[in-house]
Amino acid sequence: MTPRPTAADAAPAGLGSGFAGEIHVPGDPGYDEARTVFNSMIDRRPAVVAQCASEADVARALRFARDEELEVAVRGGGHSVAGMALSEGGLVVDLRRMRTVDVDREAGSARVGGGATMGDLDRATQPYALATTGGRVSTTGVGGFTLGGGSGWLERAFGLACDNLLAADVVTADGGTVHTSAYEHPELFWALHGGGGNFGVVTSLTLRLHDLPAMSMALLLFRPENGPEAVRTYRDVMESAPDAAGGACIYLTGPPEAWVPEPMVGRLVCAVLVTYAGPEAELREVASPLLVLEREAEVIAGIPYADLQCMLDDPPGMRNYWSAEYLDGLPDDAAAAYCACASSLPVPSGSQHVLFPMGGAVARGPADYPLPWRASPWAVHPFGVWESAADDEEAKRWVRRVRGAFMPWASGAVYLNFIGREGQERVVSGFGEHAYERLSRVKAHYDPGNVFHLNHNVKPAVAEV
Repeated sequence: MTPRPTAADAAPAGLGSGFAGEIHVPGDPGYDEARTVFNSMIDRRPAVVAQCASEADVARALRFARDEELEVAVRGGGHSVAGMALSEGGLVVDLRRMRTVDVDREAGSARVGGGATMGDLDRATQPYALATTGGRVSTTGVGGFTLGGGSGWLERAFGLACDNLLAADVVTADGGTVHTSAYEHPELFWALHGGGGNFGVVTSLTLRLHDLPAMSMALLLFRPENGPEAVRTYRDVMESAPDAAGGACIYLTGPPEAWVPEPMVGRLVCAVLVTYAGPEAELREVASPLLVLEREAEVIAGIPYADLQCMLDDPPGMRNYWSAEYLDGLPDDAAAAYCACASSLPVPSGSQHVLFPMGGAVARGPADYPLPWRASPWAVHPFGVWESAADDEEAKRWVRRVRGAFMPWASGAVYLNFIGREGQERVVSGFGEHAYERLSRVKAHYDPGNVFHLNHNVKPAVAEV
């Protein structure tokens, strides 16, 4: 009996001569590169990687996966820290070839390919002095970032990324295509404002742009023993700051940069970053209480937004484990707990212990989106990044220890883009229970078979008999 061809054998013919992208299967010269993701802890071997060049390619890939009974993973342009962009033995719909950005200056919007990164978007909009809320690094994928809510440096001024979503093109599980906006498929459009990749493959997004003629930042470096005063001062600054101000407190390993004093390189340091959607003079006025504190180094300057986005880019090929807690407030004892947790940060490593202010346009945004964390004024984000598998348990323990330390102030809501696989209860808390039920009904309409389940999954509602 002739053995049934494998999915890898069937892929070239099954996807058809009209497939405009590239197909990679085990044994191909480009296969290992095609299956490599940002987080080196993830090592999976898909049967097929379909690097799509068009919406039609995506539809072909999904129909092929259905015919071959292959699990589907969707890969956008960015990190996929939890590894959900790969399927062991399944098919990967890889959008990274679909990364064009078309700016419409008159409309104040940009149409962005589903595989674009924030670097692609920011460089395209910068010549027009326009921007929208993006991830805090240039390597973030626009699609997954926006569909998950989208928290970044400009959020207090311009809202979350999804607040700026005007329309999307979606390929559904059966290979059909849907254009959605506030006026077309409105329930699906609502679900894309935080519901992630549960409903289909988003091949393009139209995003609202905002005028951004000037951007500035102050990055201040403190010895760890001076961190508590710096953190409390930053908190007090941000609680009365204009919406144009943002930033973070960050404990990290002192980087080998020219502006960092040599004794601080490779050692624990406390950084305070103030970002400002405006000129340096206004930034200095807002940050003035911080600028009188004793510090070891500083960089204060006007900077193009696209360059700011590159300043803290995460190196690829490292091992990653992240989590987050969103807080109801940041009283002195919570600020002290934040600083205390830094003492066990793995140093030296690429790990960061981050505290973000929320508020501003984030808190004023639409309350019915599946984003309960938007009401929290502060968020703590332990961000484990390291090189050796021998350090896996130490790094994971540190992240979990930070989460545990913040339980007294945690709201229970969480931005799912900041976490990996932490169980279905955390997924529901990320959407909110009522919103999860509504998402489940949308899921049942557009993906009743839960084809798109490699994500923070919303399970389809079961029809009542």
